[in-house]
Amino acid sequence: MSCRRIVSLALLFGIVVTGTRAQPAVLDSTQRARLAATITDTIEAKPFVGAWWGVQVINLATGTVLYQRHADRSFVPASNVKLLTAAAALDRLGADYRYKTTLYADGPVTNGTLKGNLIIQGSGDPTLGGYHQRKDPTKPLRWWADSLKSMGIRRVEGDIIGIDDPFSDEPMGPSWNWDWVPYSFAAEPNGLVFNGNTIDVEVSGRQPGGSAWMNWRPLRTDFVQVQNETQTVPPDSSTDGTVERPIGTNRIQVRTEIHPGETDTMAVSITDPTRYFAHVLRDVLVQQGVSVRGEPKDADELSVKPDVDAEGMRPMATYRSPPLRELVHTMNHESHNLYAEQLLRTMAVVNAPDTTDGDLQKGSAALGVLAVRSSLAKTGIDTSRVFLQGGSGLSRKNLASPRALVRLLEHVWTEADTTTRSAFTESLPTGGTEGTLEYRFDEESPARGRVRAKTGTLTGVSALSGYVKTEGGVPLAFSILCNHHMTDGDQVRSAQDAIVNALAELPLSAP
Repeated sequence: MSCRRIVSLALLFGIVVTGTRAQPAVLDSTQRARLAATITDTIEAKPFVGAWWGVQVINLATGTVLYQRHADRSFVPASNVKLLTAAAALDRLGADYRYKTTLYADGPVTNGTLKGNLIIQGSGDPTLGGYHQRKDPTKPLRWWADSLKSMGIRRVEGDIIGIDDPFSDEPMGPSWNWDWVPYSFAAEPNGLVFNGNTIDVEVSGRQPGGSAWMNWRPLRTDFVQVQNETQTVPPDSSTDGTVERPIGTNRIQVRTEIHPGETDTMAVSITDPTRYFAHVLRDVLVQQGVSVRGEPKDADELSVKPDVDAEGMRPMATYRSPPLRELVHTMNHESHNLYAEQLLRTMAVVNAPDTTDGDLQKGSAALGVLAVRSSLAKTGIDTSRVFLQGGSGLSRKNLASPRALVRLLEHVWTEADTTTRSAFTESLPTGGTEGTLEYRFDEESPARGRVRAKTGTLTGVSALSGYVKTEGGVPLAFSILCNHHMTDGDQVRSAQDAIVNALAELPLSAP
């Protein structure tokens, strides 16, 4: 930081300067008033007329509230809900928790032929073939094929059956928008997940006036029907693109305009994830030299469901997810909605809260919400002021206050065990360097590299909550929520960043 910069801060906050280093100081009433004025001027600027703002900032070293505005009002927090989901999952499942997905066989093997079915028992793992294997999504299934071949199996006479029973059958989160259906950010939660319950469609421009070349992965599966309604347009033309998938179908219509030689890849959500998983596994087995006579099926379609604990049922291969700390990291760094919804439902299965409410089914989002609320109550949060409809923040019915979010951040920082604190705080993107904050807090920003926070965005909603350290090393927790804004989202985010930068410049030093 330049001498001129330090002198300007000294004039603003009234601190003593010796050479180029500020001496340790605490905020007096005048300095607090100046901070309040800075924040007020920022959020009451003309572009935000009519918007609702809620802010709270506390000094984690002392527990002192440095600033608050409408801290107890209820706001739509968007993806800041993932902070609640992450903390509850670490509390109830533990940072080392791993999902397990197992492939079973229910018949004997004779002369290289399995005289029976292959059964996939899911556990809600969002990682299989997904974000952690995005460069090679079928790799875990090829391992399974290798395991079968090592046992001498070259042919499967029966079906490929998926069991998704850990979770209830809710194809969409509560109160999601119906027009989100084709988009990967609204992929269906399910007890079995492959490739994030999406397919990856690739479009490449060819000759102007003709259609584009199109392919989809994994394995160009016939589980979906993709209609190529693309067009290659001249290099000086504008481009656009839409994808449609009618609700309840896997008919995908791609209407993309693209320049010659350009390539565009998009992830498109699918429906019926259990049969999707079974379809892809069948395709992989055939590709790897294991023929399958039967069909991919969902166990829910059968008159008698397979029982993996029955006599004669044999485990053939197992996939284990990375530990929960890595899943929480992905969820918050990438704001991954499916990870959040899967964790929410997992808390409705593993260490689920006791309840006599018959409407709260095992594996349901509603029981998962009760699990989150139970964990929040232990932190001292007034859960009567928190309303949740899911784990990701996609629902506009979610409500939380800045005070509740800051209290959660304070609890994790000052009261949680070391493992939980580390997993939680490291899951948050660092300003200017990674995740959803990679392109915020540029090199001139005081908070760059010193802020870890979770973003949240819906139409008319912007949220930023997390931690920032002052130049003197004092940790602060903050929540900045904005609802009902009608300006461009970048302007709201710039205002939030300006507030965080002001916090980073506060003349507070660790003793």
